[in-house]
Amino acid sequence: MSTLDVDDFIQQNRVVAEQVEKYRGYWESDKHWEARREFILRNMNDFEDAQLDHLLSLSMVWANNVFLGCRYSTELLEKVKEMAEGITVEDAPVFKTRDEIVKKQQGR
Repeated sequence: MSTLDVDDFIQQNRVVAEQVEKYRGYWESDKHWEARREFILRNMNDFEDAQLDHLLSLSMVWANNVFLGCRYSTELLEKVKEMAEGITVEDAPVFKTRDEIVKKQQGR
């Protein structure tokens, strides 16, 4: 689902859009929220209502990894990256570990 598809989906499904909109955190920028909202909308049909908290948690894991550089277990990151396949985040930050920075400095 591209950004255009998400916008079309939201226009055609106002009730779902309003429901999903209430999950936006007050700290989320428009860019952050639009990506996380797309993640939620892409995957919500794979989760029953009782599992909604799990989907929201996975969306936060994905967004925290992309926007904040948070690290999680390999299995969890593989799962959310698979769920986010096709979501494009323009100008996403690039994070480097301390070891990567030290290695680069030693190579000078």
